[in-house]
Amino acid sequence: MQLYLPIAELTVNIFVYLGMGAAVGFISGMFGVGGGFLLTPLLIFSGISPAVAVATVTPQIVASSTSAAISYWRRRMIDPQMTMFLIVGGVTGSWLGVRVFTMLRSLGQLDVIISLSYVTFLGLIGGLMLREALRSFLRARRGRPSNLRRGRHHNWLLGLPFKVRFRRSKLYVSVIPVILLGLSIGFLGTVLGIGGGFIMVPALIYLLRVPSNVVIGTSLGYILFTMALATVLHSLENGAVDLMLACLLIVGGVVGAQFGAQIGQAMRGDQLRLFLALLVLAVALRFLLNLFLPPASLYSIALLQGIG
Repeated sequence: MQLYLPIAELTVNIFVYLGMGAAVGFISGMFGVGGGFLLTPLLIFSGISPAVAVATVTPQIVASSTSAAISYWRRRMIDPQMTMFLIVGGVTGSWLGVRVFTMLRSLGQLDVIISLSYVTFLGLIGGLMLREALRSFLRARRGRPSNLRRGRHHNWLLGLPFKVRFRRSKLYVSVIPVILLGLSIGFLGTVLGIGGGFIMVPALIYLLRVPSNVVIGTSLGYILFTMALATVLHSLENGAVDLMLACLLIVGGVVGAQFGAQIGQAMRGDQLRLFLALLVLAVALRFLLNLFLPPASLYSIALLQGIG
């Protein structure tokens, strides 16, 4: 069954993109990540332009985060103060991200920048995840505990001003690193089409020492608000959000996530981290190959604004 996507300007097979959404939803449910860092590359590899792929993934991330965030809120597993300061930074980061996104698109450099960013970003994150996963896996094979403890605060964090008491997290820290963390992930999420949860969660745990019982809910609350803002900004600024494509991905993702969660609960944590690290590195490698392989079409036609 064929469907025309008005924003992407492509006629696609509905079942292909339902299946794509289901596959990413399955992976998201199994590994406990948003999946934007996988869905955006898959859309690009399937022929969707990078601009439309990045912008269209944002409403899919909003949809996948909403129900989970509501569940965590009802169980009082979200730190509202921490989330508020993260959102303050995220709003600024999302606005800056859309401005940079629009500028790169007008200069014709968006595709290259997105590919280079994914290679660098996913290669670095995947390498760190693989190292930690292998260490944990080897410790488990030798019968030793995983020893995944939260580290101590760095001295420079303790000396920062503007400290706030976060009662639900039982922390008394400066809001400066909290806002900067929200800003940086909001910027990356808007430019690259990622929710950023797989960065936010370890950053909150290891950098700010946020307790594990509120860290996932707090991350989801932040992602929900910033990606909703990114969706609106992309729609108004670039007109690049294809809602018909987003609906296909959302429906497939909801179904796939249910099966993925069941599989993930049956696997050990070190196995999940190892497989996720390999998956991240595989996506980075695919982008790296795209930078060196010749394109299918050597020429394209584009309308340039401001001429005439």
